[in-house]
Amino acid sequence: MTGTATEKPRIRVPAGRAVADIARPRSHSGYLRDTRSGIIMARGATLTEHREQVRAVWRRAAALVGDIVQNSGRLRGAVDQVLADTVGEELVLTPKPKLAKLGYSDQETVEFVAMVKDWWKRRAWNPRECDFRGKFIMPQQVDMAIRSDIVFGEAIALLEYWPKALRRRYGVVSGTKVLMMSPATLVQDTNSLEGLYQGVIHDENGRPVTYRFRENRDGMIVKKDYRAFDREGRPNVVHVFDPAEPTDVRGISRLAAAMRRYLQHDTLVDTTIQMGILQTTMAFALTSPNPSKDAFEALAAIDDDDFSESYMDYFHGALERAEKSKISISGDPQISQLGPGEKLELLSTGVPGPQFLPVSAELSRDLARALGITYGGLTMDNTSATYSSVNMDNASIWPIVTRRRSRTAAPICQAYYEAGLDEEIGEGRIPFKGGYEAFNANREDVLWTLWNGPAKPTADDGKSAKAATERLINGTGTFEDECAARGFDPEEVFESRVRWHKRFVEAGLPSPFVAQNKGGGGGDAATEDTPPVKRQNA
Repeated sequence: MTGTATEKPRIRVPAGRAVADIARPRSHSGYLRDTRSGIIMARGATLTEHREQVRAVWRRAAALVGDIVQNSGRLRGAVDQVLADTVGEELVLTPKPKLAKLGYSDQETVEFVAMVKDWWKRRAWNPRECDFRGKFIMPQQVDMAIRSDIVFGEAIALLEYWPKALRRRYGVVSGTKVLMMSPATLVQDTNSLEGLYQGVIHDENGRPVTYRFRENRDGMIVKKDYRAFDREGRPNVVHVFDPAEPTDVRGISRLAAAMRRYLQHDTLVDTTIQMGILQTTMAFALTSPNPSKDAFEALAAIDDDDFSESYMDYFHGALERAEKSKISISGDPQISQLGPGEKLELLSTGVPGPQFLPVSAELSRDLARALGITYGGLTMDNTSATYSSVNMDNASIWPIVTRRRSRTAAPICQAYYEAGLDEEIGEGRIPFKGGYEAFNANREDVLWTLWNGPAKPTADDGKSAKAATERLINGTGTFEDECAARGFDPEEVFESRVRWHKRFVEAGLPSPFVAQNKGGGGGDAATEDTPPVKRQNA
């Protein structure tokens, strides 16, 4: 029996190392497990409060985004697409007051709603009445709020009230005015002792109390504070932004996350175009059989002087004639004469290469996601789109559109609607049961509204209409939901249908609002005035 089977294994261990380290590799589980290339460790990152990150880059980000939007036709069009998807022509007011406990019947509630909507349409489309500066209608001010949200990450408006004397000066009826402000005028000052952070002063509970703006007064820049709410708790300042953390005070540009990708795409396109122009104007080769320096030295070494001199004179003459000729490859190409035996060859351009379109598309998708629009809406490129892909794109983007509508566009309208209706009822131009006291005591029940925008885009209107009909028939959808999905006010649609149906019937014309019978009985139609009669087989 040999001693090798019972001997202990011997392992050479370098100084300072343990045996366990050599015997088996260490392994562990957890987050941020790096690769062999150390790609995670190579990316530096520090954990700071989000509002500190916003404050550090707010001005720089807003300046860069504002510059690229102003100097990019594609981005300008993309912003217009965001406005069209979110607002369209205007946000449609749909009041939802609860007035039963105030003594209103259902019919009286309908009449009150109709009166309010009529007032809103007249007021919102009259710039002298709704705008402090007297220049913009309400839909334009909502557009400015969305543009501001894209560039600055926030939108700010002041609600001003004019006394009767000032109203008489301008010949207007209402005193409530909206004053849209650029977020750049809201100061970036921060003072923890004062509770001031990025221009907003907070109380001990973190609620905004005052907004500090920079204003130009007679050529001098001064700072002025505006109270966030008046004594009755009604808002004086409307500050709309999308927070990322509970302590956020200001917003950040929507394109801040995609700015690097946009600049890379802009550089890619610009470089490709410049290379294409250069190669188009300069991609030619001149092939010449003219002798080189060695050939001329060989000719000089020939013993026959007459031959060498004659040969040299010939080439000198040819070169002089070629020198006097002109070869110009530019916007005005011109070729006078080539030298003897020379040949001009035009070459094909090498850009853009096969990788240009995939890289450009990838960078564009990143930008489209940041803006909240589809790839086709950003690039106008639908070459590879199908019915299913378009529907999926619309299905994924539409919640973003409705969210932007309710979080950014609607608050501007809602703030002016509440303040304006408060004035109308308070000054008696819109009657209200119980007067202003009853209204003020039940503000939330009276002022509750919905704001509808454009209809959801579809790839096939026929299929979408059929789906809406199926939802109504099987009870999975409501008339209000279907009208809201198309941006319509259900009350207006209903009243319009009733009015036009009566006109068709009174004129002896078939009403388009009566569903045609598709059965075997022919073209008989059931009317909305009388229930259908069951037929019996003969």
